[in-house]
Amino acid sequence: MNISNQELIEKAKSIIKPQKMKYGFTTADCGCALVTDRGNIYLGVSIGTPSQVGFCAEHGAIAAMVTNQEFKIEKIVAVDENGIVLPPCGRCREFMYQINEENLDTDVLIKKDKTVKLKDMLPYVWDRDL
Repeated sequence: MNISNQELIEKAKSIIKPQKMKYGFTTADCGCALVTDRGNIYLGVSIGTPSQVGFCAEHGAIAAMVTNQEFKIEKIVAVDENGIVLPPCGRCREFMYQINEENLDTDVLIKKDKTVKLKDMLPYVWDRDL
């Protein structure tokens, strides 16, 4: 599927509906959209919890993808409620790689108009000989 960066950003932003949770934490204040090698789009939101057992929006979108028996991400973006692109944290980078080694070739939006490959953000994966 040929989807523009802006279209993917808008899809990620469309599911953001921040909610205050117990102890003042906010959930669903970050959204993620990804497109797979089959051209399907999956969405997810962040879930913040005081005990740190929540997860990033990327995890939510990847879980939806895996639920549908897909594992290869072509392009991914996470945004905040203002539509600002957020590069994935280290945990999310590693998670994408562990879901499928071929995800090292995933296009990751790190700014509205800047995309890099996951392998450039995660150059030394933990399970390979260096």
